[in-house]
Amino acid sequence: MAGADVVDWDLAVAVGRRFAPSGPMLGQAETYDAVAELRMLAVAAIAPVRECSGLIADDGSATTVIVDRPAWIASNIAGFQVVLEPLLERLRLQRGSNAATTAVGSRATAVQLGGVLAYLSGKVLGQYEAFAVDLQSPGRLLLVAPNIVATERALAVVPRDFRLWVCLHEETHRVQFGAVPWLGEHLVSLIHSYLKLTGTEASEVLRRLRAALSGLTSGGRDGPPKPTLLEAAQTPEQRALFDQLTAVMSLLEGHADYVMDEVGPLVVPTVATIRERFQQRRTSPGLIDGIARRLLGLDAKLAQYADGAAFVRGVVKREGRDGFNQVWVGPENLPSRDEIADPAAWCKRVLNPS
Repeated sequence: MAGADVVDWDLAVAVGRRFAPSGPMLGQAETYDAVAELRMLAVAAIAPVRECSGLIADDGSATTVIVDRPAWIASNIAGFQVVLEPLLERLRLQRGSNAATTAVGSRATAVQLGGVLAYLSGKVLGQYEAFAVDLQSPGRLLLVAPNIVATERALAVVPRDFRLWVCLHEETHRVQFGAVPWLGEHLVSLIHSYLKLTGTEASEVLRRLRAALSGLTSGGRDGPPKPTLLEAAQTPEQRALFDQLTAVMSLLEGHADYVMDEVGPLVVPTVATIRERFQQRRTSPGLIDGIARRLLGLDAKLAQYADGAAFVRGVVKREGRDGFNQVWVGPENLPSRDEIADPAAWCKRVLNPS
């Protein structure tokens, strides 16, 4: 793999697969039925999400894959290589002067990354591959079947209702990126711009990366959360980019929650029970939509689901759905971090400038 001399990606995949927890006990027929129903419900979610959101994704972005935990791990390793490319390139240029240190650090980082991925692979329900290897091609919608089954059992909810509810949320993410072709590239561009401002030595970058990985599993349980990779030693320029990234992720997650809550009562009979029980689970450490976003500090910050959903509801209440959808016209229409908390300010700037 590209950059294996900097971070041993093959080792990270191997470690992740080796230590991924086993899924729930399912017979062959039960497994087949669960996979078949998830495929069917992923398709069933398309029409209600389209009607509620008013967004129509390119048919080519409709690929949905039912995966197990090892496949989820491999997907996120691939995404890491895209997201971290600016740092990887810098480390490659530096490796001549500290090749031994970098080699040791690459293996240590790979082992730690694989371990964290193994831990999180048992918690993620679904994920849209926004950080695709080929940014010109649509990403896939991943549904992690063993985790969905395990969660519906733990929450004691109706399996079909819960599976459709999950599909509604993840389908909204697919539509966001599928209907807004510039969004994925813009998001990766912001991250790359941020990382290019990180002017540190190879050994220090690897040390920060490992510290950030440690923070994924210990933050929120043993004292204050540890800094994420993006939060470590931010310059003013980086802080401005970080605020943009936080706002974008708040918008995407909040919009998915808004659509899910709007559509849910119409097609999911037990949605109120599901929402109540799942909300408690969501606040637990380690629940993410993508490992790259969590590592970079783009999830679980400032109650992004609640803040983003409140922003969407605030704009829709003032300007209607079509008014809100002006947010997808171009990067200049995306809300700032401050505007996420002040929908009226976004409406004034974008829809009603004086």
